Amino acid sequence: MFKFPKIAVLLTLFITSLTVAAQSTKYPGIGRDATAKEVTAWDIDVRPDFKGLPAGSGSVAKGQDVWETKCAQCHGIFGESNEVFSPLIGGTTAADIKAGRVANLTRADYPGRTTIMKVASVSTLWDYINRAMPWTNPKTLTTEEVYAVTGFMLNLAGIVPDDFVLSNKNIAEVQKRMPNRNGMTTAHAMWPGKEFGNAAKPDTQNVICMTNCVTEPKLASFLPDFARNAHGNLSEQNRLVGQQKGADTTRPEGNTDKTSATPNTSFTTSPVATKSTDSKSDNKVVLALLSKHVCTACHGIDKKIVGPGLTEIAKKYPGKVDYLAGKIKAGGSGVWGAIPMPAQNISEADAKIIGNWLANGALK
Repeated sequence: MFKFPKIAVLLTLFITSLTVAAQSTKYPGIGRDATAKEVTAWDIDVRPDFKGLPAGSGSVAKGQDVWETKCAQCHGIFGESNEVFSPLIGGTTAADIKAGRVANLTRADYPGRTTIMKVASVSTLWDYINRAMPWTNPKTLTTEEVYAVTGFMLNLAGIVPDDFVLSNKNIAEVQKRMPNRNGMTTAHAMWPGKEFGNAAKPDTQNVICMTNCVTEPKLASFLPDFARNAHGNLSEQNRLVGQQKGADTTRPEGNTDKTSATPNTSFTTSPVATKSTDSKSDNKVVLALLSKHVCTACHGIDKKIVGPGLTEIAKKYPGKVDYLAGKIKAGGSGVWGAIPMPAQNISEADAKIIGNWLANGALK
């Protein structure tokens, strides 16, 4: 008859110990510890020593198929496109692959730097493609597709042959052929320990200036009056993202007042009238608005980039000004494919101007 009270006491002590253990966590009452499976799904980074690289392989031929389906619309068939993002391929030579240093990086007259010119480790390419591509649907590539696309990029750069199959077993050998593999140093003592070099102290010893400080110089460039707009508006001829931008050469040097621009390049948002007889003037207004609202990052004038070409939209919706203006502001999906167009932060007047231009045929 005395057994039951003892059992009750033991159960009470056991439950109490579990409660105390649960409340002794770092953040009591908040969340739970991640499971090993959850940590594995999150921990996907690949280090330069290839720790974290999953087993697998992919051929250059397979990579070309994946590239043309999921990558070429932003990067071009050969990775050379400068329309949406900076070029990926170009600027490296067989001599660079042999030396491990890209000669064009030291040239001040070279027009631009591609990804393959700068990246030092093939693990960086693999890791970024795996976690961030495709841009519109990241982390959807299979392990084989990531190996294949990485191999195809290396093939475009002349690093591996056409029949190559990249895998976790031979990627370290490929690293020895990266054109800029010797262009990165780890001997800078910016990390604890000696795993990244044996330098005793950082390679810079900057001290904040507190007295008698030299005024920071300001660098600038300008176009002489006779050269401004000699070849059209430079801002309309350059990409809207990246380092290579152009000045608005339709305005005098230093004039940033958009309301004082000439009628042909005005950003004003006056109400839209019916189709103007001066279509050339109207086009310049619209092109200025397309540039202002970054529309041409996703829509070419007469070709598809991420979304359909503007002339293609004009053909589909002739005369539908209100519908087009509403779509520009609200966005939408499913009409031109799976990639959605987000809502745009644009005024009603600007949307009407662009919508009117599209409804009247997007005349050049």
